Amino acid sequence: MIRHGESQWNIENRFTGWVDVPLAPSGVAESHRAAAEIKKEKLDFDVVYTSVLKRAIKTAWNILEDNDAMHTPLIQDWRLNERMYGLLQGLDKTETVEKHGPDQVLIWRRSYATPPPPMPEDHEFHPKKEAKYANLAPSEIPQAESLACVVKRFMPLWNDTLVPIVKSGKKVLIAAHGNTLRALVKHLDDIPEDVIANLNIPTSVPLVYQLEEQADGGLKPIKQEGAFAPMSGRYLGDQEEIKAAINGVANQAGKAKEATN
Repeated sequence: MIRHGESQWNIENRFTGWVDVPLAPSGVAESHRAAAEIKKEKLDFDVVYTSVLKRAIKTAWNILEDNDAMHTPLIQDWRLNERMYGLLQGLDKTETVEKHGPDQVLIWRRSYATPPPPMPEDHEFHPKKEAKYANLAPSEIPQAESLACVVKRFMPLWNDTLVPIVKSGKKVLIAAHGNTLRALVKHLDDIPEDVIANLNIPTSVPLVYQLEEQADGGLKPIKQEGAFAPMSGRYLGDQEEIKAAINGVANQAGKAKEATN
C-alpha cells in the first residue's frame, strides 16, 4: 500500500479531503522514488486499486510506468477516497486554527469519531457536482467524515473485494490516502481507536504487508522484520528518513501547518 505523494494543497496548507487536487512537483518526485524502492525489492503486482482522486491515481501510474508494468489492471473505487473534511475542505489551515482555536481543530482532525462541520450541498466543493460521483446514491456521498466513518465506508470494499483477491494468491497494490490506509492497518493489526487516531503514514513511502489465511477464513498479517509498531508491515526505503517523515507529521498534528491529505 502507498499513500499518494504530496499534493498541491499540501504545499498551500489547505484542507483537501475529497477535493481532486493534483500532485505537487514534490509529490511527483516522491512517487518516482517510491517506484525505485519497489523495483529494488523486485515487487510486482497482479492488480492495482486506487481512489478516484487524481493524486492517488497519478502516484500509481508513476509506480507502474517506472516498473514497466503499465499493463497491470488498475481499478478506481470511491471507497478508497480520503476522509471527507466537510466544511473545512479548501480552507487554509492556519486561518482555521486562528478562527476556531487549535484544540477544536485538533478534535476535528484527530479524534476517532468526531467529524468536522458538514458541507452544505451548495458548497463549491460538494462532490455531487462532480461527474465521477454521478452513479452514487445521495446517501453514499458524505457531508463530513470522522476516521470511524472512513472505516465503515472502506471495510466492505476490503472484505467483499480485496480479501478474496488476496486469498487467491494475487499481489495487490493499494494507492490511496492517509485515512483510508489508517483504516486498513487498524483492521489488519487490530489497533485500538485511541492509538490509530495518532498513527501517521508518510506520503509516498511503500508499506508492505504479507498476509496469511486463518482457520476462520480471515487474513492475519505476518510481522515483517523492521516493522514500526503498532503495524506489522514494513516501509521500503531509508529507515531513518522514514522515521523523520513520520515524526514530522506527528509533530505537526496540533499545529496549523500539518501536511496531511
